[in-house]
Amino acid sequence: MTRIQKLEQEVRKLAPSELAAFRKWFQDYDSDQWDRQIEEDALTGKLDRLAQKALADYKAGKTSEL
Repeated sequence: MTRIQKLEQEVRKLAPSELAAFRKWFQDYDSDQWDRQIEEDALTGKLDRLAQKALADYKAGKTSEL
């Protein structure tokens, strides 16, 4: 049995209040991980090409207001 399968089994055993607390913890954890990844990508230049494309499209009038 994989670690993931073990975790799935444990999550299924949680009481509703425990599941709610776990869900909240995981959402916060996942958001923090996402933010760290975006920051790392920005610092290492992985987003530069996308930013340049967006700015070029804006300057060329290829965008619209949301």
